[in-house]
Amino acid sequence: MSTRPDTVVFRPVVLPTPAVVTIWLTVWRVLRGLVRLLVRHPLACGLTSGVGVLWWVCGWRVTLVMVAVLGCGLGFWASWWPEKFIVVVGWRLLAWWRWMWVYRRRWGGVMAITGLARSVEGSTFAPDLVKVTCNGWADTVTVQMLRGQTDQDWADVSGGLAHGFGASWCKVTSPMPGRVRLVFPRRDPLGRPLAARPIPDGPLVAHAEIGVGEDGRPYRLKLHGTHVLIAGATGAGKGSWLWGAVRGLLPAVAAGLAEIWGLDPKRMELSYGRALFSRYASSPEDCAELLEAAVEVMQERADRYAGVRRNHEATTADPFVLVIVDEVAFLTAYQPDRGLKQRISASLATLTTQGRAVGVCVLAALQDPRKEVLTIRNLFPDKIALRLDEAEQVDLVLGDGARDRGALCDQIARDPSNPSVGAGIGFVRLEADPTPVRVRAGYVSDDDIRQMVLGYSAMFKGVV
Repeated sequence: MSTRPDTVVFRPVVLPTPAVVTIWLTVWRVLRGLVRLLVRHPLACGLTSGVGVLWWVCGWRVTLVMVAVLGCGLGFWASWWPEKFIVVVGWRLLAWWRWMWVYRRRWGGVMAITGLARSVEGSTFAPDLVKVTCNGWADTVTVQMLRGQTDQDWADVSGGLAHGFGASWCKVTSPMPGRVRLVFPRRDPLGRPLAARPIPDGPLVAHAEIGVGEDGRPYRLKLHGTHVLIAGATGAGKGSWLWGAVRGLLPAVAAGLAEIWGLDPKRMELSYGRALFSRYASSPEDCAELLEAAVEVMQERADRYAGVRRNHEATTADPFVLVIVDEVAFLTAYQPDRGLKQRISASLATLTTQGRAVGVCVLAALQDPRKEVLTIRNLFPDKIALRLDEAEQVDLVLGDGARDRGALCDQIARDPSNPSVGAGIGFVRLEADPTPVRVRAGYVSDDDIRQMVLGYSAMFKGVV
């Protein structure tokens, strides 16, 4: 028998021509773009495609009637339930329009100019525009970054992104690895001065409603269990934050659950409502004694709590103590008496390192945020930066990289002829969240302070 191997037949492989490859790539990109558009904007795409199909099947007359009926239905919905209509329909349609007309149309050019797009061996790679959402004041743009990019790369060009898309500023955050979130304001919800926030109906020590955040919601400043440092130039509105904290604690003081101690070395800010403070000091000697008294309260509680409890709960026996220090630099940096300066600095350092666990909080304000002015600046877990004179001062107050993440304190508006412009606007950076939040404190006027004194001063008979 023959053992000759079987004959193998080789067939030529037909490769697609470049034209066919180009056609398939174009079809794939179009289909992918349509799917993405449908997923990201289902309402707008559904309405548009529905009108097109209805026109094709039934003609323009029927389509016109149906569109009129739909418009009347939407108008009725918007008239009777406007809030629900805006959430379900309004913001989604606006997001689709902004995505198409503002961001998608300008995306390639802005990415190239800002240097966020990359060219490798003749091929250009650009970050992917994932999603656009809208609310009452801003657009939030979610972007898929190129591999190897960081949110810091985007923060470094935030000014160019803002101007490229027609916004006054751009806030950069990273919600998850590989993605970056850009916030472009359409209007400024904090552009107008705010009235003083209402005094709470019941006693609260955990926080005080100070003003309004950039999202339009009331902002509550944490007081219990922390220390807060406020820095701002002259006329930036530090007093609104201090008096806002006082207003928020008044019902708790009335219930015996809190005490407010005031240090007023300038004798101008807190003295106007002196009767509201459980203890008050203005001279450097009195301020040193008051701070040392606060340290004694702290240490006495620490001795009682040792091995028994770890956290403070406000009671009439152990009330929460808020120590407000207006212009702390007068006591720590500009104090000519070295002995008093050392006593004050030591007391503040002790309170800020050990006080919050036993219910003693320090709320300090100053104008100059330099390290040599307040050496214990980093002992304040929560920090607030109002209008500052220099861009470098932002990171001194809020920490490294805060300005790159949108805390443009040096660009807060100022009008010498109208002091209310920009007053009270600041950026808050909390211990638990390094992202600065823009807030405007309500303006507490002299009349408001007088009303507070008339309504609550009868409770304070131990003023010193």
